[in-house]
Amino acid sequence: QVQFVESGGDLVQPGGSLRLSCRTSGRDFSAYTVTWYRQAPGNQREVVATITSGGSTAYADSVKGRFTISRDNAKNTVYLRMNSLKPEDTAVYYCNTVLGWTKDYWGQGTQVTVSS
Repeated sequence: QVQFVESGGDLVQPGGSLRLSCRTSGRDFSAYTVTWYRQAPGNQREVVATITSGGSTAYADSVKGRFTISRDNAKNTVYLRMNSLKPEDTAVYYCNTVLGWTKDYWGQGTQVTVSS
């Protein structure tokens, strides 16, 4: 079964930056769209950013211009660079592909807390 291991979350001040990493298992990683999601306490999980096999990217309006998604297929890893962080970015961040979300399979996520 595909696995997702998220890392890089931390406590940061407003305006700070973090880079999250998502390392995946399974074959043909490069063929799949990878999506970053986040879930704050009491809220639904929401899409943050996505990157296709061809490298096309898309972002939620709330993070557009501040976050950048990228991938390194040789490392089976997707990154999320987060700049100009705001308290409302506080959430657990997850990555996934169609192989996982169609089965409601998720990794542990990584906690991002933006607070002074």
